[in-house]
Amino acid sequence: QVQVVESGGGLVQPGGSLRLSCAASGSMFRINYMGWYRSAPGNQRELVAAIGSGNSTNYADSVKGRFTISRDNAKNTVYLQMNSLKPEDTAVYYCNTNIVLRTGIVNNYWGQGTQVTVSS
Repeated sequence: QVQVVESGGGLVQPGGSLRLSCAASGSMFRINYMGWYRSAPGNQRELVAAIGSGNSTNYADSVKGRFTISRDNAKNTVYLQMNSLKPEDTAVYYCNTNIVLRTGIVNNYWGQGTQVTVSS
């Protein structure tokens, strides 16, 4: 079985920074894709940032220049560095991974989410 666990959320003032981590564990052959999504109250879940196996990246327009996604393949971990945080960044942030299992089956796995609150 595969488990995905996020950490690093919390309460921060506008203009502050947070670093989120997402670690995948279990019997895996390869991780194709890792990404961060967020869900604010009353809003649908949206893509924040994603990184592929070749380290190509994609960002939502609202976070470009402020957020940076990266991955550590040896640790099966993806990070989201969030700088210059704004109140509108407040949401539950979820990690998503696309993983090839040792059986050859390909599945998406979601973490439980971590709360980020930006407020003065």
